[in-house]
Amino acid sequence: MKTSVISLDNQTVGEIELADSVFGLPVRADLLFRMVNWQLAKRQAGTHKTKGISDISGTTKKPFAQKGGGRARQGSLRSPQFRGGATIFGPVVRSHAHDLPKKVRKLALKTALSAKAADGKLVVLDTAAAATPKTRELAARLASLGWSSVLVIDGAAVDGNFALASRNIPYVDVLPQAGANVYDILRRDTLVLTREAVEALEARLK
Repeated sequence: MKTSVISLDNQTVGEIELADSVFGLPVRADLLFRMVNWQLAKRQAGTHKTKGISDISGTTKKPFAQKGGGRARQGSLRSPQFRGGATIFGPVVRSHAHDLPKKVRKLALKTALSAKAADGKLVVLDTAAAATPKTRELAARLASLGWSSVLVIDGAAVDGNFALASRNIPYVDVLPQAGANVYDILRRDTLVLTREAVEALEARLK
């Protein structure tokens, strides 16, 4: 499918052909859900922990004799039924990550790109470059384009001035094409790809 290429001044500077195998797939919410779940699970720190009986400082002596006292038998004052004792089945340090096949991850990224194209929220930019690293100037340009929540994906490297200028603007993210991912694409309203990004993504996903 063909789409227009615009500049940051909102001028049409040409056309580009988008591959249907990358930008024209049917939208599958199940794939997008699995991919976002996988990304967020990998991102979890998993450092939460409660103390088990072996982590509690205290005596290992048996509190009182097993028989003859008329009380329930006890083996340790560090047991969970005592104040200051252990926690049973509490969280432990672990990784929350789980496996997701590479083919599924690749298809999910293509599906996310196709979803933005189907919604009319995909824009192709000639170049994402700024003459100076001034946030005010770039913010004014983005406002004139109507981009309040936007993810900009550039080629192999992001222009330094553009990255600095966009860094302090809320709801504006800038990534190189290698960092393109489903979660960031879906969490922003508009997806902006440069010509270089389109070529690189098509080469990577075809």
